[in-house]
Formats: sequence, structure tokens, C-alpha cells
Amino acid sequence: MSGFIRQQSRSLLLCRVCQSRGFGTSHRRLAGLPPVKKTPSTPAPTPTSTSKSAAQGATSKGAAPPKVVAPSPLADAPRSYGKRVEEFTPTPLSRPIGLPYPPEAGQNTGIDTRTWKQRRDDFVNYDKHLERREYLKNKISRPYFRDWGNLQFHKGKTFIAPPRPFRGELSLFFPNLHGSTLSKTDKEPRDTTPVLRGRVSIVSVFSSLWGENQCKTFVSAASNPAVEDMLAGSAGRAQHVRINIEEDTLKAFLVKLWMGSLRRQVGGEENYGRYFLVQKGVSDEIREAIGLLNSKVGYTYLLDEECRIRWAGSGPSETHERDGLVMSLHRLLTENKGSAKQK
Repeated sequence: MSGFIRQQSRSLLLCRVCQSRGFGTSHRRLAGLPPVKKTPSTPAPTPTSTSKSAAQGATSKGAAPPKVVAPSPLADAPRSYGKRVEEFTPTPLSRPIGLPYPPEAGQNTGIDTRTWKQRRDDFVNYDKHLERREYLKNKISRPYFRDWGNLQFHKGKTFIAPPRPFRGELSLFFPNLHGSTLSKTDKEPRDTTPVLRGRVSIVSVFSSLWGENQCKTFVSAASNPAVEDMLAGSAGRAQHVRINIEEDTLKAFLVKLWMGSLRRQVGGEENYGRYFLVQKGVSDEIREAIGLLNSKVGYTYLLDEECRIRWAGSGPSETHERDGLVMSLHRLLTENKGSAKQK
């Protein structure tokens, strides 16, 4: 009996040894091969909606590569979301604001261009549901009266306009927006980029009568007649564009009912196509990029012929800001005249 047990133990031990030799032989064969040199790979950046749009703009035909964007100079400004700010004093813009890629017609329209197959695929995609859930959660969690409460800080002024325009090669771009105009003949929505490109433009962006009146402190015959005289004497090289962002469907319907009154306010018929009523496409990334942080405040931008933001102001204007706008507009018109002669 003991001999049988010893024989079984010996056979079991041989099996163990054979197994260890098998693993060991394979290990030694791999060890004898020359090491494989691995090339370091650059990690891909985390995709965001802004970077996706930038990539689309950069890969399109004739588009310039995206610029490197420095940290936002408005990091401490009050917003409609996030932690509530108890005390805030606006400071002059120290760096250009805007998007790192040039705008193109067709961007930020807010129109769903997906096919039925793509919609079906997105509907059964759990990751898409999580993204949508996060988006809705952020929207619902925002305090409704936060923007009204932020008006206590210098009447909602987000930043102070710079004393002089930013250099063209360092400036960032104003986004393309999509909305209806005051035109009587063409009722279809239009893009802002074809209107802005090729001319020096003062762009007033607002979402309420309060914000529109703040924009008028920068550009109006009563508050800043020098700007109106320069626009009138520019021979079509400069223009004033108004963008009314109204994402609420009912309020947008009421605005459309008063189109006749708006036509009388903007002046001649040539200005009908320079008033845009935008209802969709203004994302949080766009608002962060161009400093549009309070929906109740009016913002004024000075763009060159390439849609670059060369100067910006917010809220009600101050004397030095109006003077800075006049000087910046004169400088851009001079640059535009010089580039036109070279062409």
C-alpha cells in the first residue's frame, strides 16, 4: 500500500516538474528575443464641444489652424451657474477673448442635421443618454434669478473695455450665429458671418431691453456721436450689427410681432439685414469664450474684417470706454483702408 502511494506521489511530482519546465522553457524563449523598442505616443486631448468645432473649422478648406488660447481673463466674474459671488469688481480685459478658430457659415445653427439612422443610434447609446442627463441636470440646477442678482455688481458690468484694441495676430474670433432678420423680402434665417466678414463691425449683443439700452450707451447718436459720424462717413467699410438672443420661444414670438417697430428703430432699409434674432445655437462654450456671462447685460464688440474681436465692452459705458471705442474704430478703419490699397 505504501509503495502504491509513493508511486502515485512520484508521478504527481513528475507532472509538476514537467509543467514547470514547460512554463520555464516558454519564458526563456521569450527572454531570448531582442527587446521591442516602443515609441512614445502622445496622449490624445479630451474631446470637448469647443475642440470639436475647432477641429471642424481647422480641417475645412481654406481655414486657418486654431490658435492657442490662454486662460480666460474672466475666471472670477459672476455667472449664472457655479458658486455664488458675494463681491466683485470688474477689471480691464488683459487678454483677447473669443474662439480659437475662424467662423464659417453653417456653424452654431442649433438645427439637428442627423439622419434617422444616426438619431436611432444615439437613442440606444447609453453614453449619449448620460451626456444628455448631465446637460439637463446642469440646466435645471441653475438658479433662475442668479443673473438678476448679479446686476448688483456695477449694474452687471462683467469687464472693463481695454484702452486700446488688441493686435490682430493675437486676437480671437467672434462665433457664427444663425437667426432671422428684419428683411421684408427674405424671411429665412441667415448666418452672421457673411454679414460681418469684409467690414469693420460694431456688434451689439443683448437679450432684453435693459441690455439693449446698455449697448446704446456705447453706440448711439445721443451717447457717442463720434462713433455714429465715423460709421456714416466710412463709405460702407464699417457697420453696426445688432444681435438679439432670445432663447425663450414665447418671448421670441413677441419680438417678431414688433418687427415693424424694430425696423423704425434701426433706421434705413440697409440696416434690416444687420439685425438678427437668434433663438438657438448659443452654447455655454460660446458664452464663456466671448465673455457673454450674464443674459440680462448688453455687450459690445468691435470686429475687424476677419471677424476677430479687437475690442469689447460690457454693461453701461464709461467715458474712457467710449473714447477707447472711437480710437479703436479709427485704427481699424485705417488698417482696413491700408489692406484695401494693397489688394
